[in-house]
Amino acid sequence: MHRSTRYERTQGSRLRRPIRGSGYQAHNVGSNMRVLDRAQGRIPQPWRTIVDWLVTVAVAILVVLAFQAEVAKPYRIPSGSMEPTLHCAKPGAFCEGRFDDRVIANRLAYRFRDPERGQVVVFTAPGAAERCGEGNGGTTFVKRIVGLPGEQVSERRGVVYIDGQRLIEPYVDPSRRGGTSGNWPPVAAGHYFLLGDNRAHSCDSRTWGAVPRSSLIGPAMLTYWPPSRLSFR
Repeated sequence: MHRSTRYERTQGSRLRRPIRGSGYQAHNVGSNMRVLDRAQGRIPQPWRTIVDWLVTVAVAILVVLAFQAEVAKPYRIPSGSMEPTLHCAKPGAFCEGRFDDRVIANRLAYRFRDPERGQVVVFTAPGAAERCGEGNGGTTFVKRIVGLPGEQVSERRGVVYIDGQRLIEPYVDPSRRGGTSGNWPPVAAGHYFLLGDNRAHSCDSRTWGAVPRSSLIGPAMLTYWPPSRLSFR
């Protein structure tokens, strides 16, 4: 059977040239696969199985690395600033867990939607975080979004207010509120006011100010370690 070929007319001439369409591409792909099959066929059987496994493992590793770099990335909780929502390991200061919790942040989330109040987020700390002795600019922190752009955040004896209205925060343990009082400037456009759930022992936006959206890596969507702490957000 002869393979049919489509032609198109060239301008100013009665001659026609063949169009290399999907049939031609499929033929090339098939030829390349046959070449690979023949190359693999020359490998002795024991080694052929090993090569198959190595290729499979290599592809799997590349997929995981690409996924981690572009979509979801794991982070460890190193301090007690988010207790009891996220644990750090004893004997660390104010830690409740046997192990540090590990979370996965959705790195794509804020490309498609705005950050929301109440979300636990992973972000790059500003340089002013040095004031707390908890690392310097570029260190990765985990806190909760409390204040949105344009809002006025204040605190009275450990209770947070947004534009004068008390913020209901069921995730904060009353024994960890502390007694801090203060007023901060309105949150600038494109910035977010972040606090730790362990208010009495958290270095956060009360000290180093609001964080620009560009520093937000993404919301913590999963606690995956230790297994007893497995949970989605």
